[in-house]
Amino acid sequence: MRKTGERILDYFKRADKPLWILITAISVYALVLLNTVPYTGSRSYFTTQLLAICIGYCGALILTGFDYRDLASLWWLAAAVSVLLLIYTHFAGFGIQSSGGMDTKAWITIPVVNLSFQTSELVKIVFVLTYAKHISAVKELGLLDHPLHVVLLGLHALFPVGWMVLVQKDMGSAVVFFFMFLVVSFTAGVRLRWFAAIAGMLAVALPLAWNFGVIKDYQKTRLTSFLHLEDDPTGTGWQQIQGRISIGSGQLFGRGLGTAPRVQKGVVSIQESDYIFSVAAESLGFLGCCLVIALLLALMLRTLHVARNATDSMGTAICMGFFGMIAIQTITNLGMCLNLLPVMGVTLPFFSAGGSSSACLYFGFGLVESVAMHRISADHVKIHMNAYPKTMN
Repeated sequence: MRKTGERILDYFKRADKPLWILITAISVYALVLLNTVPYTGSRSYFTTQLLAICIGYCGALILTGFDYRDLASLWWLAAAVSVLLLIYTHFAGFGIQSSGGMDTKAWITIPVVNLSFQTSELVKIVFVLTYAKHISAVKELGLLDHPLHVVLLGLHALFPVGWMVLVQKDMGSAVVFFFMFLVVSFTAGVRLRWFAAIAGMLAVALPLAWNFGVIKDYQKTRLTSFLHLEDDPTGTGWQQIQGRISIGSGQLFGRGLGTAPRVQKGVVSIQESDYIFSVAAESLGFLGCCLVIALLLALMLRTLHVARNATDSMGTAICMGFFGMIAIQTITNLGMCLNLLPVMGVTLPFFSAGGSSSACLYFGFGLVESVAMHRISADHVKIHMNAYPKTMN
């Protein structure tokens, strides 16, 4: 019993407490918002999110119990499971026509519990781990500027990006994977000329994809409709127009939790997920929106703090991968809610309803917390190594 108490005390001593405080505050705020959204199914969005948070918290606690270096050593197993999941989803999965109208075949049914699961959300977390392992190994060998290894790093990222675009038809997830790749690669020290080469290839590839059928017509419509929403106000422009009205109607202090009329009538489609920001805006006004942004920004800044203080390049890369994921999803989601970007079905991290998305984000948080906690053990290793006398020749 005493040993258990000592272990718990040691855990809290080593844990990055500001990270836990931030993630708890975000979780509570998300539940408060979702509790006001009407539902038609057998389970409320509040209940689903609470279940996802509990699973996510347990997963994060388990991950923090392991040294992230030990977890990364199993990259081959994690990668194999991810590939098998994507293949299984392609053949046995199903699509949901929501998320910006994109018919993405991205969900599978988990037997026994009969719950749906979006496999790409777990693959994002695996990508954070495997790409961090890959790029840190290349960096330690001093080969970050070697053409072959840079190409291999690019292929590592190209697989999930290409799969999302060509097979799963999930443009939003492809953007998230690509941005994580860019952030981790840039902060690891990949030379700017390689990013210029990527930009050049995209400049050639995107027009070809647009004109020769790689990007489907419905995807083109969704990617361009935000520029002229009034041309089709009851069709492709409906969600963004109504979302914009809801955000504006909240004014400074909002119209009240549980009493905001447009939220209660469900005027904005998928308001519990893609448009949860409109719920915060109408219910709690501009101040409620600022709180959402402030909490996510604080989480990202704390993640950068952990990355800066990591004891090795792998720990830094893991933190930057998680930061990139949260940053791009936040920017994309807020952009589409404010009519600055097209609707791509990207959720607002930790706030949007969605069991698989929410739970997997907590797994990513667990990896960052593992980096924060196990840097102390790495410092101890350095101290012990320096304690040994140098051997005389």
